[in-house]
Formats: sequence, structure tokens, C-alpha cells
Amino acid sequence: MASSVTYEKLDQPEVLALIFHPRREDTALPAGAVDHDIEVEPGVVLGGRFFMVDDPGAANILFFHGNGEVVSDYDDIGPQFNEQGMNFLAVDYRGYGRSSGSPTVTSMISDAHLVLADVKKWLAAQGRTGSLVVMGRSLGSVPAIDLAANNPEVKALIVESGIAQTMPLLLNLGVDVQALGITEADGFGNLQKVATVLKPSYFLHAHLDQIIPVDLAAGLHSMCGAASKEFQTIPGADHNNIFERTGKLYFQAIQLFVRKIGMPMRRKKPGIR
Repeated sequence: MASSVTYEKLDQPEVLALIFHPRREDTALPAGAVDHDIEVEPGVVLGGRFFMVDDPGAANILFFHGNGEVVSDYDDIGPQFNEQGMNFLAVDYRGYGRSSGSPTVTSMISDAHLVLADVKKWLAAQGRTGSLVVMGRSLGSVPAIDLAANNPEVKALIVESGIAQTMPLLLNLGVDVQALGITEADGFGNLQKVATVLKPSYFLHAHLDQIIPVDLAAGLHSMCGAASKEFQTIPGADHNNIFERTGKLYFQAIQLFVRKIGMPMRRKKPGIR
């Protein structure tokens, strides 16, 4: 179900310049991956990069990245998901990577629903039957939570370094919320949305996160409506170095979560069917 909500206050130029940090980048396709373009409106195409295992029943992680990242930043990350028997499907926002257009909060969220519909069709055409999990890192928690709250075909939610309340983040980024007339009611609505998420949910957060304090992340977890939910903090890590601090343990923890919610997990060599 596509989102019809608009975010006019967040789509003001002064806010967009601080929320989004797009960069164009089109790197060579890594071995065992496939690039996939998704048209979200006439003339606007989002670039995705999918890392797939040779197992039609493997779980599929649809991933939304942080504000200063692009999908090619995950060229070394995707294969590590594959090593744990999971497919990793990363998609850029407008203006990022190979994608055209310019990002706004409204388009980021509405595009995510079109991405989900397209990915479902692509997986079906590939004969892939594994369950679909949405995952968002930092800013990517916004479209991920929105999808999990509104789409029954999404079977689980994973949030890394996720946003809880909008106002603390905007103030941290230097947005003059008073001058722009922004209140929490004008924000992403992650707390309200996650309260309606009933499917298994897993929250990971750096203990020393300087952008989104860990106590706010704990509030996001506590508000989640799922009966099965977990919250994992990463000691010694900050907002941007969780991978470096955890190494393979990061991917093994996600694999364990996926296994516990009853999805088939079989180690296979990376490769496109």
C-alpha cells in the first residue's frame, strides 16, 4: 500500500540540504551481483544493486542506507550477507548513485513502496520464494519502518542506528526548527508507525552514537508493537563504525534473528540464478 502522506515541513530546502547528502556514483559491478533499475515516475529511475545466493528459498533483505551513503558503499557488505545465506538488495534514493531526480522526504517514503512492489515482481520472476525483510540504517529507518507498518508481505523489520524522534535529529543537524515552524508532529512519525508494526523486529544501535543517542533508540524499540522484538547495543561503537566494531558478528546476529523467526537459512555460494 503506497504512502499518500506528504512531509511539507521537512521538504523545505533548508531542511533537505541537511537531511540528504546525495552523491552520484556508478562503480563497476562486483562479481556475484546484479544492478537493477526501478522507475518510480516518468523520467526518474532508482538504481539498485542486488547480491544474491544460489538458493531460491533464501531470505531477502531489502535495504535502505544512510543519508551520506550510496549502494556501491555496500559492495563489500553484500557478500557478507551472502556468506550467511541471505540475499541483500540495496536501493538508492533519488539523486544518489545511479539514480536520477532529487531527494525529498516525501519521495523517499513514497518511492519505497514502489521499490517494494518492483522487488517483489523481480524476485518472483527469478523464481525466488524466500521471505522479505526490510532493513534501514539511520535515515533508511524511515522508509523501512513505513514499509513494515503498511505492508503485510514484509515479514520482519531490522533497524540499525534508527531514528526515533525527528526533532532531536534536526537540532543535531543544525536545522532552525523554530524559524521554519517545525514541530515533532511534522516529522517522520517513526514512533507512531513502529507502534503499529506487529511483525518480528530487531533493533541494533551503537552505544556511543553521537547523532542518534542510544536512549532514543531504546524508546523506538520500546514503542514497537511486535510481540517478538529485540534490542542490541554495540559497545564502543559510534554512528558510523558499527561494521568495523563487530565484523562477522554483525552478520551472524542478523542471520540468527532471521533463523529465529522461522525463515529458511541455507548457506550457498553467491550467484545469480
